[in-house]
Amino acid sequence: MSSEKTLVAVCGLHMRGYPLEKQLLDRGAIFVRETETAPKYRLLKLPTTPAKPGLIKRISGGAPIAVEVWEMPVEAFGSFVALIPAPLGIGKVELADGSEVCGFICEGYASELAGAEDISSLGGWRNLR
Repeated sequence: MSSEKTLVAVCGLHMRGYPLEKQLLDRGAIFVRETETAPKYRLLKLPTTPAKPGLIKRISGGAPIAVEVWEMPVEAFGSFVALIPAPLGIGKVELADGSEVCGFICEGYASELAGAEDISSLGGWRNLR
């Protein structure tokens, strides 16, 4: 069994206290820290049931978005990624300190979906009421 780990940034339903946190815990992931993205992202409230966040990197017009960073065993990472529905996926997320980690991203077309709402001004999913 490998001891390799990878960092994963989550910005919504996988955060501590939310329903999908269990998917991280079931794969041996450990919470590392709270932080923010670089100020280059837009956060969408996707028109899904339940509503999900969509993090889209922008060339301009972005904002810092609150995320949690988790450490996950590499051998569990593939089964985690396989659970993620479109338009979400995993890519590189730039953090406020300039580092990049694997994390949830959203395909750009999601911003054009009927009912998608830009909630970037809230600064993160936990501020959604």
